[in-house]
Amino acid sequence: MNKKTWTFSALGLLVLGVSLHGADAQTKKYNMVTVVKITGINWFNRMEEGVKKYAKDSGNNATQTGPSTADAAQQAAIIEDLIAKKPDAIAVVPFSPETLEPVLKKAMSRGIKVITHEADNQVNTLYDIEAFDNVAFGANLNVRLAKCMGGSGKWAVFVGSLTSKTHNQWADGGIANAKKNPGMVLVESKQETADDAEQAYQKAKELIRKYPDIKGFQGSASTDVAGIGRAVEEAGLENKTCVYGTSLPSIAGKYMDSGAVDGIGFWDPADAGYVMNKVAQLVLQGKKITNGMDLGVKGYNKVSVTKGKGAGMIIRGNAFVDVDKANYKSYPF
Repeated sequence: MNKKTWTFSALGLLVLGVSLHGADAQTKKYNMVTVVKITGINWFNRMEEGVKKYAKDSGNNATQTGPSTADAAQQAAIIEDLIAKKPDAIAVVPFSPETLEPVLKKAMSRGIKVITHEADNQVNTLYDIEAFDNVAFGANLNVRLAKCMGGSGKWAVFVGSLTSKTHNQWADGGIANAKKNPGMVLVESKQETADDAEQAYQKAKELIRKYPDIKGFQGSASTDVAGIGRAVEEAGLENKTCVYGTSLPSIAGKYMDSGAVDGIGFWDPADAGYVMNKVAQLVLQGKKITNGMDLGVKGYNKVSVTKGKGAGMIIRGNAFVDVDKANYKSYPF
């Protein structure tokens, strides 16, 4: 073999090697785990449907897990255990972004790709995915609440946790909007419910007892309006109160039927679960998510991408919907 022939052959092998490497990046199957705030509630059951659909569509091994109660320490322990198993990626819906910073930093230092959702203040993440602008979403819930209340009266706002970033953004958006209506009076500080309908029920009962003329409630955890609605029904106040919040039709539907809950807003958790894993796959393939990109899921067809708090980026979609008694059955989940 002369020098020219050898050079040509080596070049051919090099091109073939690059081609095969590119193909491997596109066809390699990954192990990916989604860690949610709490298992066993409708919101995250629905998210798991999206994770499973992504696994089926992509061929990747994608699963979901999480603590049995809404507890940041338990969630951190689950992620710690996962690090030892070395999945390719971990997608997380943090109960407390701050609490998870050390363990997510450790995961990233081990080469595990970290994607988050509902945590636009997370430092140790590559991409945080938000379904929409959270403050605007909370303000929109309050616009609906204020209209129902006639722009005046006592009201209260609930959050799953004072450390849950999105819940507090929604609540703050609602509070800011209420200030545009001088007649609306926030009776207490944010009510913390631990994403538990029973706790929301007990706190709503106490507020109704303490403020018999209370007219409005805004919830943040998916279970808040269910607990509030139960308390409203028991007090016979369906026609005297207005209740709006983040939830799902499967959780709040019966209370909208009775009039104890007047309306909800949400995004499809299944879509969020799917998108988290799809973004993780793109990252593993060495791709970047860019402004205006179509992630192939409704509500995420033209995402915005901005700088996050740490080295990561924030992806925002436009995926929320408003429903009430008239149309909630159009969303069977």
